[in-house]
Amino acid sequence: MIKEIDAKVLLSPNKKPSGWFGTNYLFNIYRGCEHRCIYCDSRSLCYKIENFDELIVKRNAIELLRKELKGKRKKGTIGTGSMSDPYTISEKKYSLTRGCLEAIAEYNFPVHITTKSNLILRDIDLLEEINKTYASVAITITTTNDALAKKIEPFAPSSTDRFKALGVLATIGICTSITMMPILPFIEDTEENILDIVEKANYYGVKYIVPWLGMSLRDMQRYYYYEKLDENFPGIREKYEKSFGNNYKCSARNMNKLWYLLSDACNKYGISLKMPSYQSKISSVQLDFLDKL
Repeated sequence: MIKEIDAKVLLSPNKKPSGWFGTNYLFNIYRGCEHRCIYCDSRSLCYKIENFDELIVKRNAIELLRKELKGKRKKGTIGTGSMSDPYTISEKKYSLTRGCLEAIAEYNFPVHITTKSNLILRDIDLLEEINKTYASVAITITTTNDALAKKIEPFAPSSTDRFKALGVLATIGICTSITMMPILPFIEDTEENILDIVEKANYYGVKYIVPWLGMSLRDMQRYYYYEKLDENFPGIREKYEKSFGNNYKCSARNMNKLWYLLSDACNKYGISLKMPSYQSKISSVQLDFLDKL
């Protein structure tokens, strides 16, 4: 089900830019999501989304963004994808994300996008233009197994297609990251899965991995997740209930060992576990300039 609305405001300030790819302003064109990932924290009551399976489309998003960017005296990184995917399936029809990228390119703002979709390649021309300032893309990948990904992210593009998209973006010089989160306990928290993600990241030229070795669970999200576990992973729900009870944070098994393996593998390939940002890029350029003086 899709519902169109006129939003009053699009951009919101990010109080802690360092906490999410250095983004100074955040926006979401859509509320809800069509990828139906079974673990999505946005189903939680605190986000006040009554029906997460209903896609709410902010049809005036492009107009609003142009107006708000024009009024910004201080430029900062514009971020999208933290609450809903800017490349949800209906973006093929609405092209609102593309229109917003056109506005960001016009006003010369840096951008960061988080997505699970290779549909982002449709807008590669705009990303190249924005990257004259700065463009960063993080694609979420939690498993290299396409069959497993189909169970936990049923309507998102395959992990294979996401890796290929990262490869294309890296080739044209876009700052590429993998948001390796969440890593689902008892399902994805294996040494083989973690190492395989790193090896494929290296193969496709990804320079950053941002991990969370575990997941969050609360209220409506927990109810939905457990329902899907019963459907797709019989017996796993009982392990969660025994291990985590009503805990919000649910850590991966052998988390310390997995973190060591992840860190060691990333060091081997020169992949950073820190979030990239426009500010860190500027700082590195300035330091490089000073070193040459």
